Amino acid sequence: MELKTESKLEKVFKSGQIAVTSECGPPRSSDPAHIIEKGHLIKNHVDAINITDNQTSVTRICSLAACVHLKNEGLEPVLQMVTRDRNRIALQSDLLGAASFGINNVLCLSGDHQSFGDHRQAQNVFDLDSMQLIQTVRHMRDEGKFLSGDEIKVPPKFFVGAAANPFGDPFKIRVPRLAKKVAAGAEFIQTQCIYNMDRFEKWMEGVRERGLDEQVYIMAGITPMRSVGMAKYMKRAVPGMDVPDELIERLQGVEKKQQAQEGIDIAVEQIQRLKEVKGVAGFHIMAIEWEEKVPEIVERAGLYPRPTFD
Repeated sequence: MELKTESKLEKVFKSGQIAVTSECGPPRSSDPAHIIEKGHLIKNHVDAINITDNQTSVTRICSLAACVHLKNEGLEPVLQMVTRDRNRIALQSDLLGAASFGINNVLCLSGDHQSFGDHRQAQNVFDLDSMQLIQTVRHMRDEGKFLSGDEIKVPPKFFVGAAANPFGDPFKIRVPRLAKKVAAGAEFIQTQCIYNMDRFEKWMEGVRERGLDEQVYIMAGITPMRSVGMAKYMKRAVPGMDVPDELIERLQGVEKKQQAQEGIDIAVEQIQRLKEVKGVAGFHIMAIEWEEKVPEIVERAGLYPRPTFD
């Protein structure tokens, strides 16, 4: 394998195996115990763990600090980094800081607008957008230079990821937008939560037509539904989410106390189906505040044990 970094995630992809990641949201507290506990719940069933960066624009322990806590526990973190809160100086500084702790993966995002969060009057930054952040990380790694052109004596070595939403409108720009992120330098992609399987498979057809599946590793996003209420909320209130009525009807068709298990069953079925879709290289399992269910999903979907490397 020709590796650019020390990332286990990169090793899994380049060894030809299906990769599995999950994610944890840091607490709204200075106590890291909660994020460490979450990490240990899933560590044996995933290849890397995303740490969200003030998701939904709500203030939490920063992604970088939470990644360091997991790294100190022997886990493989993915640093999520949004451009909402930092200019290019701060972004490059945080990247150097993450690399100094041996963090090998970064996911480049724009971030939810601050109007969704707990500080709605905050000023956003957006000095760079997510595609420019991808370019920045690759420039620092591959060229060994800051955006200013100054040399970096010891460049950071990141495996670079980005997000994609196959379900946003207009649908016709979804594949071209992915192509731009690939051209910017993204090496792996984690998608939005998938519920409309037919539409995702149609998106993947477009991905394959442009040969993008040969240029980037695509991880299908899986989020198990805990209840019919959650499904209705995500359909109604979460931008860019496509929840078919058939899925809601299926959850409604079981007793309330059985809906969570039905949601797990649906997630496992989705993974089994998507494993057969050409170009899907892995799965990103986002069990929101439900991390204890990740091992069950991974095992039942035939994704366990995870690969190891010397």
